[in-house]
Amino acid sequence: MAPIVTLYAWAVPAFVAGSPVDHTWVTTYDNRQTAYPNDQAVAQAGQDYWYCWGGFHPTGGTPPNPTGFLGQQSGDLALARCYVRSNADSRQVPAARGTIFQYGVDGVCHQLANQVLWATAAPGQAALTVSNARGYMISSYIYGTYGLQAAAWAARIATCGGPAPPPATATMGGMAMAGPPDDFEARAREVLAGQPDTLANLLALRVDTRRFAAQAWPGATPSAETLNARNQHLLDQAAVVLRKEEFEAIFGVAPGTKVELIDPTMVPPEQGR
Repeated sequence: MAPIVTLYAWAVPAFVAGSPVDHTWVTTYDNRQTAYPNDQAVAQAGQDYWYCWGGFHPTGGTPPNPTGFLGQQSGDLALARCYVRSNADSRQVPAARGTIFQYGVDGVCHQLANQVLWATAAPGQAALTVSNARGYMISSYIYGTYGLQAAAWAARIATCGGPAPPPATATMGGMAMAGPPDDFEARAREVLAGQPDTLANLLALRVDTRRFAAQAWPGATPSAETLNARNQHLLDQAAVVLRKEEFEAIFGVAPGTKVELIDPTMVPPEQGR
């Protein structure tokens, strides 16, 4: 029988000082109780740390969340390790990237942390996500809950023997709903309850946004600067269909706020050339 452990999700501020975005990662231990200095110490203790396209952080902590704790839930350790290799830097070890193969193209740390946390999905129990992280609704708007490589992610789950992935949610534009809304759609429906036209416009725009983001880049893989500019443009488009207070309630920032989801130090050497 596969070991069942508690998976913990954490956050620290992203790479830009004053950024409204958090970096997220996952562990099998509570770093409020035990703070290991590096992944070697984590492994020696028989624990797991998932980098999730970030550096090693002994503890979490953000301005509104002193410990950086985002949630905990029991999960299948073997599945979590199969989805994404633990105690390995995503920049150096492809298996530690899950199906966020290209950072900033397929998703960011939020989507990779959610892939690890899919190991907490069970009958009658929804998988834990890092939905409480700052900037999550922005990344989810563009990349979805588990990244843009939907087919590869479904194949990874099947290979690992995990529960079937959540069905893709079709939002508007003549596409039938299939399954529950994802984190972003759930937030949008909550904020825009009673405003069906605005909700329909936003969700239709999101369909176009994700379709555009999923398109293959011509030539060399883009740099972090290019990806951040692209993402900023996509976010700014949502401000066209939302009032200021609606935009803030959904995305957690004011319209026009400069948001950089992509950390240049996490872009592999082969990107941006």
